[in-house]
Amino acid sequence: MGIKVKAVERNISFEKNVEKWAYVLKPELYNKLSAAKVISEASLRSGISKGSMTAAWDAIGEVIKAWATEGHSVAIPGLGTTRFGLRSTSVDDVNKVSSDLITSRKIIFTPSVDIKSELKSTSISITCYDRNGKVVKQVLSSDDGNIDEDENNQSGDNGGTNNGNGGGSNEGGF
Repeated sequence: MGIKVKAVERNISFEKNVEKWAYVLKPELYNKLSAAKVISEASLRSGISKGSMTAAWDAIGEVIKAWATEGHSVAIPGLGTTRFGLRSTSVDDVNKVSSDLITSRKIIFTPSVDIKSELKSTSISITCYDRNGKVVKQVLSSDDGNIDEDENNQSGDNGGTNNGNGGGSNEGGF
């Protein structure tokens, strides 16, 4: 199976009374799988009872939460690692350092080499719809499967800048 995408013809003009039509790609929405469904499937694939699998699922979630809040990057089996991070502004005077500099908190996920390889080799099917909703073309991917890498999440540093006057921005993990 592959990733399903739709290209929908939309008016992309921002000018009043001007039409500029283009096909805009967007993923077809998939349903969110419930924890119960994932546990059931994992139970079938592993031979571990649903009760034991549920207990393990809950325990792993609690461990990830606890360790991530302590500043650890935590492995998620077969997928990669996750950690907490933040975005903040910078100041040029140590006396101005406070938690008020934090502009947002975030969750950073770094995929494993295996999962990136899986994504790279996954086919993409595009269905094109005209402005009236009629299917006008179907395309199967022939791209080289490039994976977009977020430099801030991959480099391990703060990835921020400081222009010397306290107006910089920093982003990174704990």
